[in-house]
Amino acid sequence: MKDRISVWFKADHDTRSVIIEIDNTLEALQNLVGGYIETLTVFEDAVLIFNEEGRLRGMPYNCTFCGVNLVGPVVLAGVDGDEFTDAPDSALIFRGEAEE
Repeated sequence: MKDRISVWFKADHDTRSVIIEIDNTLEALQNLVGGYIETLTVFEDAVLIFNEEGRLRGMPYNCTFCGVNLVGPVVLAGVDGDEFTDAPDSALIFRGEAEE
């Protein structure tokens, strides 16, 4: 497992997604999304990570990705088996798709 990973991060609807480097820990991901994480596989090698209670907690709309409305901060990370890893090149669509 890598100690640090590069991920796409979109804080809210009014900000653009950016690549950031974070510790590859559950705690770091929870801090980014503001609570427990939920994952949604969007590519064979990538997942979206967001707050699993975002809607229940009334988090504001962030973006729409592949027809799914997401609330709260959103992270896109790569996956390798059961481990998170750097966001793959195939995830570059996140840059444009999540800007809606």
